[in-house]
Amino acid sequence: MDARHDIARELARRYGTLTTEQIQSMAELLTPVQAKKGTIVLREGEVCRHIYYVERGMVRQYYRKNGKEVTEHIGTEGGIIMCIESLFREIPSQLAVETLEPSLLYAIPYEAFSQLCQTAFAFCQIQLAILQEALIVSQHKADTLRFENAKERYLRTLQDHPDILRRAPLHIVASYLQITPETLSRVRAIVSNEH
Repeated sequence: MDARHDIARELARRYGTLTTEQIQSMAELLTPVQAKKGTIVLREGEVCRHIYYVERGMVRQYYRKNGKEVTEHIGTEGGIIMCIESLFREIPSQLAVETLEPSLLYAIPYEAFSQLCQTAFAFCQIQLAILQEALIVSQHKADTLRFENAKERYLRTLQDHPDILRRAPLHIVASYLQITPETLSRVRAIVSNEH
């Protein structure tokens, strides 16, 4: 069976309910994107036109600030990646999307997905659930940065996303936690000594 069909069924299972025919329509939208480690999937300044589902690998969203890259979000298997403002407003993205490992993504063209929503409310429900999840993840990250110190952010990531700490390069983890690599090393040593 076509892998796109499996991904469409997984999206339907996670985000709503689709009939067999609707799953097929969803599958037809999906475009596989096989990418080597270090591939820029979306460049800063390009308009984001896709929602990406991570089937395999690790992907990050990042931006540049004061000459440094700041990792905004990291997605692994089953995760969703998109640049929300660029996608909705059709403006150049301030974020870039890069693979941190060899990855297999499935691109869902937002315009075609929105057109599919005109055909059945079930598609609208799935689209809304995906967008809600992305907004909640974004809000959660903002709250973590606002209200938690470096150790608390590290422990939360260890609890919620241990795969990021195991698989991402340390400088990317530090950037994701918005701390220096030196602070990350100190926090890891403290946490290690406590357990």
